[in-house]
Amino acid sequence: MSKARLLGEIYETACSSAALPVLLDSPAIAMFRLVLAEARSLIQQRNVIEAHAHELLREWPDYLRLRQVPGIGPSHALTILAEAGDLRRFRHHRQFLKFCGLDLATHQSGQFRGQTRLSKFGNARLRRTFWLAAQVAIRQRDNSLRDCFGRHVAKDRESRDLRRKATVAVATKMARVVHALIKTGTDYRPFPEGPVPSGRTLSL
Repeated sequence: MSKARLLGEIYETACSSAALPVLLDSPAIAMFRLVLAEARSLIQQRNVIEAHAHELLREWPDYLRLRQVPGIGPSHALTILAEAGDLRRFRHHRQFLKFCGLDLATHQSGQFRGQTRLSKFGNARLRRTFWLAAQVAIRQRDNSLRDCFGRHVAKDRESRDLRRKATVAVATKMARVVHALIKTGTDYRPFPEGPVPSGRTLSL
C-alpha cells in the first residue's frame, strides 16, 4: 500500500476523534512533517547504500547465493559477508550459530540450573542482521521460513512472546541455511523440506 494513501486513511479516521482536525500551521503538523522528512531521508540513504553494495558484489557467487534467501537484501548480505568473512571456515553450522550468538546456553551455578536461552555471546551485528532479515522473510509469501514461523505461532497467533520466539527460530534457521548454501556451493531452494524413508523431515 502507498505510504501517502495509508497516512491519508489514518488522518481521515482520526478526524472523528476529539484531538483532530489539527490546523496545518500548528506545531504538531510541523513536527510530523519533520519526522516524515527524516524517515524519507533515511530511506533514500539506505537505497543508495544497497545500490552501491550490489554494484560492488554483484559478481561474487557468495553474495548471489545469499540474495536468493527470502528476507536477505543487499545490505543484509553485505553485513553477513563483512562480519562473518568466509563462512567455509566454520566446519559445522553450530560453530556459525555460536559465532552469531544464536546458539542455546543454560546458565547454571552449583545446584542451580537456569532456563535454556540464546547465549547472545557472539557477534551482535550478525545476530541483529538475521533478526531483521527474518522479520522481512515472514512477511513474504510462499517460502519455508514463513511456514516455519507459522508452525511456531500456531497455538496462539496473538501472543507477543510466542511471536518473538518464533522470529528467533526463523533467524536461527536462516543462519543455518546461509551456512549450508555457502559451505556446499548450492543454490537456495524455496521449499527444501521433504519426507525421507525414515519418516523424518529432511531440512537445511
